[in-house]
Amino acid sequence: MRHPPSAVCHSHETRGRATWKGDLVSGFLVFLIALPLCLGIAMASGFPPVAGILTAVVGGLVSTWTGSAALTIKGPAAGLIVIALGAVTELGDGDLGLGYRRALATIVVAAVLQIAFAALRAGRLGDFFPSSVVHGMLAAIGVIICAKQVHVLLGVTPVAKEPLRLLGEIPSSVARLNPEIALIGALSLALLFGHAALARRVSALKRVPAPLLVLLVTVPLGVAFDLEHSHTFTFSHAVFTVGPNHLVNLPGNLLTAVTFPDFSAVLTPTSLEYIVMFALVGSVESLLTVKAVDLMAPDQGRSDLDKDLFATGVGNLVAGMLGGLPMISEVVRSTANIGYGARGRLSNFFHGVFLLSFVAFAPMLIHRIPLAALAGMLIFTGVRLASPGEWVKTLRVGVEQLLIFGVTLGVTLATDLLLGVAAGIVVKVGVNLFNGAPARGLFRADIEEQVTAERVVLRVRGAAVFTNFLALKKRLTRHARVPRVDVDLADARLIDHTVMQRFQELEREFSREGRALGLLGMEQHRGLSHHPLSARKKSATAGLELTS
Repeated sequence: MRHPPSAVCHSHETRGRATWKGDLVSGFLVFLIALPLCLGIAMASGFPPVAGILTAVVGGLVSTWTGSAALTIKGPAAGLIVIALGAVTELGDGDLGLGYRRALATIVVAAVLQIAFAALRAGRLGDFFPSSVVHGMLAAIGVIICAKQVHVLLGVTPVAKEPLRLLGEIPSSVARLNPEIALIGALSLALLFGHAALARRVSALKRVPAPLLVLLVTVPLGVAFDLEHSHTFTFSHAVFTVGPNHLVNLPGNLLTAVTFPDFSAVLTPTSLEYIVMFALVGSVESLLTVKAVDLMAPDQGRSDLDKDLFATGVGNLVAGMLGGLPMISEVVRSTANIGYGARGRLSNFFHGVFLLSFVAFAPMLIHRIPLAALAGMLIFTGVRLASPGEWVKTLRVGVEQLLIFGVTLGVTLATDLLLGVAAGIVVKVGVNLFNGAPARGLFRADIEEQVTAERVVLRVRGAAVFTNFLALKKRLTRHARVPRVDVDLADARLIDHTVMQRFQELEREFSREGRALGLLGMEQHRGLSHHPLSARKKSATAGLELTS
């Protein structure tokens, strides 16, 4: 039945109005989550608190219109805290203000690299890094966040600076805790973990932002403890000091918060190291988030990873020039955005507008937020990144994946992120060689094609592993209009876990497009564990085998 033009127009207007309203509501609810997290991430990074807000505002007002994936929320992320703090500390040589300005310079140059990555269509980087390495890196970041923030939550200044030593100093900080500050921190943690547990049983709670509950309890408690004024109190025969240094410190005027980068040391080896880390780690985290969001909202279609990388680079360029933290597509806020009913990119824009308005017109309300409450939120995030559940999930996939995960985590804690990721990749390559992957086929896929109008068969020889998967995916992309593509793996000695995971993602993408992707010859392989996505080794292959 053909509808009259007026009816069609009215339908589009109604749908557009509903989308606009839904994005406005979602943007406001995400703003309630983003506000305290942006402040906490900035302070944990060694940046002024307002730097986190600046980044989220730029992410909303700028990146939204430069190609950002529609349902992602752009802003500062806990995953970059370790890099940002390291840059401020090492580049400042004892002067944190100088270190901050020099760190901004590395963010700007890294942003230019990200824009170049996008121009070179490097969005496929998200398919290269093995998932066990990425999860090990994120777990290490979670441990480092917890190691640093526990002391803030307890109201104690630690002596140690390194992650492992900070962990060792926790018992000492517990013995010296400030009772009022620790109470605020403990209540924050109780609310966050309690909300997470109850939300699984009571679905209505999922629409109530947990950080908002924390602020509703801890801000009045901070007022009751008179943290606005420096004073001492006695508890259990001991004297403790509290004051404004336990609250968020914001400038009275947002314009005075703008800080320009110092490029004087941008070509030093230390700066170049942090440029690479900001560009690579930030890009990979952001791309992985976009892919995860696409899977959570399949009806929205697939995001263009290169365009999103460009939007992230442009946002980082602007944020770095103004004094902000590096931004990515952030997974916690993006997930919440979908849960709150966002339907388009306006939700990210509105979240930026609300943040800008709040900081511009109500800075004194932000000043009343206790730092211990922000520390509690960061610890909650860190625990989720490094939870025992992540170890268990990895072990179920295979013992070899747990080895890769553990090496990445351990080396990152002992050294830095780049070395940790590199170590994890080296171990992954070694495991693949031990399990039968031919050395000459590690980086070069041996693929034979059979093409017809209705079907394409790609026969893979040697191995299908993370180091040569991009070549295989390029062949698949080349046949984007063919209704059915079969990948014949009968002659592959090894199919690693990363490739199994990528095939699962591709099957979903093909299904959304009304096409089919088939895997042939799998019956000739056996899994290294009972997990459906475990690495699969051809039964007759000899070599060192890591099995569960």
